[in-house]
Amino acid sequence: MIKIAILGLGTVGTGVARVVADNARQIERKLGEPLQVKSVLVRRFKDGPYRQLMTDDFSRIENDPEIRVVVETIGGVEAAYEYTKRALEAGKHVVTANKQLVAEKGAELLALAARKKVHYLFEASVGGGIPVLHPIRECLAANRIEEIYGILNGTTNYILTRMVRTGAFFTDALREAQAKGYAEADPTADVQGIDAGRKTCILADLAFGHEVPPEKVPMEGITKLSLRDVKIAERAGYRIKLLGRTVRMPGGGCTAYVAPHLIPEEHPMANVEDVFNAVAVRGNATGEVMFYGKGAGELPTASACVSDVMEALTTSASREEPLWSADGEGFVDPDELHTRFYFRIEGSLTDAAMAFGQVEVLSEDGETAFLTERISGTDARQQSAMLNVLACMRVMN
Repeated sequence: MIKIAILGLGTVGTGVARVVADNARQIERKLGEPLQVKSVLVRRFKDGPYRQLMTDDFSRIENDPEIRVVVETIGGVEAAYEYTKRALEAGKHVVTANKQLVAEKGAELLALAARKKVHYLFEASVGGGIPVLHPIRECLAANRIEEIYGILNGTTNYILTRMVRTGAFFTDALREAQAKGYAEADPTADVQGIDAGRKTCILADLAFGHEVPPEKVPMEGITKLSLRDVKIAERAGYRIKLLGRTVRMPGGGCTAYVAPHLIPEEHPMANVEDVFNAVAVRGNATGEVMFYGKGAGELPTASACVSDVMEALTTSASREEPLWSADGEGFVDPDELHTRFYFRIEGSLTDAAMAFGQVEVLSEDGETAFLTERISGTDARQQSAMLNVLACMRVMN
């Protein structure tokens, strides 16, 4: 009998316990012996099916030689960071869905796991139940990763879908998402791009081998997005999506950011709707591959966690070097990237042409919406300084 512990009994923690119980036969066949949840760390005891497993004393888990894997589902950094370090120091594998902890402390925790010859695994931290990190790490290992981009937050994608389908304003679509349980009462991390930004950092870390600290990554959400821009984009054959993007730069190093983009309607990413996520990875040998599915939810995320538990138990943790270094080298300002830009200005086509030269006009009716040629973010900002800009977004290449 293999025994594990779960830290936290919220949505994901409960899901992990359910997956272990409901899929016990399949898990046992693959592991060769049964998997059992022995302890669940909680702040408050409550009645329910897991009452007999609950403890509020982490040292009981830390010092229990029978517990081989700890599944951290607390979220946040402070307590999760302390418990993760203590579990790794005690020689236990740790599995997590905690994107904030991995983005901010991943390099340190991976280095500690490597020293202790145990696993620190976090497939569920990006994409929920969509397998993304393992394919990048293993299946695409022979590639030089050139770029990763994707729809990494289901809440914002649902809001944008409702704005396109029904013409809802942002505030109305957000209330609908909250009513359906897709958005938290405080949706800041979602709608301001912070959640997608943390996931983008993890993807960049893994793809390029150097830590990309979240504080270096510009994160723009969808709170300033106007329904007018959504409609202009749709009439012109584009969809607006919030993308997290990380790119290998020509001169070396990488960049990363989160921002709304115009995507051509024929692009597969343009048709990812509602709470679904999609991640595209471009390798120098494979070209572009895309992963698609539900990026959150109790059971999809729990499935990824339990899969990591099984990987930890069945593969050797002999790796001496962590997956990425903590040096933070090589990060380049995303303003150096060259793309086309969408602008909506209070002014005429003449004003747009004077600032940017040749442009593609999308709308003229008192305001002018247009696309520029490929320019850097720096040039876009400098040239637009002479205009009264109402909206600005990158266009997906």
